[in-house]
Amino acid sequence: MAFPYRPLACALSLAAAFAPQAASAETVKIAVIDAFSGPMSPISSNILNSFQFIAEKANKEKWAGDNTLQFTAFDNKLSPQESLSQLKSAIDQGYRYIAQGNGSAVALALVDAVNKHNERNPGKEVVFLNYSAIDPDLTNSKCSFWHFRFDANSDMKMEGLTSYMAKDQSIKKVYIIGQNYSFGHQVTRAAKDYLKRKRPDIQIVGDDLHPIAQVKDFSPYVAKIKASGADTVVTGNWGADLALLIKAAKDADLKANFYTYYAATSGVPTAMGAAGADRVKQVAYWNVNNDGFVGSDIANGFKQKFNDDFYVMDTYTVVSMLSKAIKDSKSADPVKVAFAMEGMKVKSLNGETEMRKSDHQVQQPLIVATWVKTNGKDVKYDQENTGYGWRTDQKIDTYVAAQPSSCQMKRPGA
Repeated sequence: MAFPYRPLACALSLAAAFAPQAASAETVKIAVIDAFSGPMSPISSNILNSFQFIAEKANKEKWAGDNTLQFTAFDNKLSPQESLSQLKSAIDQGYRYIAQGNGSAVALALVDAVNKHNERNPGKEVVFLNYSAIDPDLTNSKCSFWHFRFDANSDMKMEGLTSYMAKDQSIKKVYIIGQNYSFGHQVTRAAKDYLKRKRPDIQIVGDDLHPIAQVKDFSPYVAKIKASGADTVVTGNWGADLALLIKAAKDADLKANFYTYYAATSGVPTAMGAAGADRVKQVAYWNVNNDGFVGSDIANGFKQKFNDDFYVMDTYTVVSMLSKAIKDSKSADPVKVAFAMEGMKVKSLNGETEMRKSDHQVQQPLIVATWVKTNGKDVKYDQENTGYGWRTDQKIDTYVAAQPSSCQMKRPGA
């Protein structure tokens, strides 16, 4: 049976045959290189769950178009050397994106390794998404085109924290304690410099650094704090090191107030309990007890699924920016995605955030909050089922905490 010739249909068929093919959807794999064993593992597990929870939402809602994001754990045992082994393993398995945050010493090692890999392997570049390694050097002297930081660096946080402290005339004597690695050193330096500038009358009555994730009993350190007469403790400790420090302070009935970076991290709320009420404060980029309770739907869903608290909010920012960069560049290629993320602005759960082009340091508002009993009003959400949560005392606008950068960014093809 003969078919009549249809010129239009034929023309359309030929056009379709020679039209460029649409890019096929990809599964973008991100290797989360962090401590999934040892005393700091509860935080890493919470972060991985947060990434996977937000990625599930992003994939369902097509934040990255038809592409999907997949986050997988690689255990670095909190070791820079093991991190490099895990990086190699991830690259060998085809991962082109890595995420890390727990430990600035690890982050510094990874940045160096990623830089060298990308220089030696054009076409197989890797991008580093940093969600909580906050040594300022990472976006200053050690800045890299391949590295993007989504947390505020330690200087930004100390700027906000000390601005709040400067208004409290009851603070007379401050004791600084931290972990003995790059981040701990930066916190100590910044605390001294910023307090001297804002409140030269405050005495620094002690300054201790201890091995990270090795001290089991902080009572000797707390005894020194007590003997110093300090009314305030400033610490960048996180994870088990902060939980055990708070527990020792509670056991010794230390009356000093604590100004922290990470009192919301796994294990610390339970260690504080009622004893920390009205005395422990933290500087952070988000609080679920915010004005309007933005993000409470995510916190509720996370709690229901994992029986845990959603507190590493910048996992949402990471997924948002990465997805938008993939969608905007119409590619999952790390080079194109990295260029697309430079200068990007997204509305995250804490308001507008911007990935500053000059140094790849995210710019975002911060808050100072106090650990208090929940009241069903402005403090509806507790942590770790303690009946205590965070009350926002002050929101710090982005420009207040912003810091200048010495970064001299070297871009591909420049």
